[in-house]
Amino acid sequence: MYSMTTLSPRRAAILTFIRDRIADHGQPPSLAEIAEAFGFASRSVARKHIVALTEAGFIEVAPNQARGIRLVHQGKRPELLEIPVLGRVAAGAPIGPDVDIHEQLMLDSRMFSRTPDYLLHVFGDSMIEDGILDGDLVGISRQPEARDGQIVVARLNGEVTIKRFERSRDCVRLLPRNPTYAPIVVTPDQELEIEGVFCGLVRRG
Repeated sequence: MYSMTTLSPRRAAILTFIRDRIADHGQPPSLAEIAEAFGFASRSVARKHIVALTEAGFIEVAPNQARGIRLVHQGKRPELLEIPVLGRVAAGAPIGPDVDIHEQLMLDSRMFSRTPDYLLHVFGDSMIEDGILDGDLVGISRQPEARDGQIVVARLNGEVTIKRFERSRDCVRLLPRNPTYAPIVVTPDQELEIEGVFCGLVRRG
């Protein structure tokens, strides 16, 4: 499926610092300036972070130049998105939401059909026929309504689940994509809210 490049919060901050310095000053920072800005004991610590960012494909470094850092342009690498991981969602029976921000991930925009507002950890196996597995991170675009057939994150009576949305003349159903699970039929006395629509996933290798 998709691959993912994750950055630690420190390396994400260094990448942002490089971008801002280029935008504000027209040139990248030196290793000494990065070390000073982040309180590193030496330039060698800054160099380790720069090597990691280079290996991850976010920057290039021209040899033998004091200011040789170059951003990898969007023509070679699409826009990077910084997306919060908010908690987990059930692919099975609904579970209570966990809305704490667990981490921020820097992700390639090509991984999603539209820009997600947040990511959720998938817990359970009811969506395996749609390629959504236990442990995946699903990208969710916030919107209060869904079209028939879309994969949604739905809040049913205060609990959150990910399912396919089906609307008929008589009722709304939340459909699993695993034959061992039964559809969830939403009755008139139940409170259903669409939290958002699935727009891609990340699988940690």
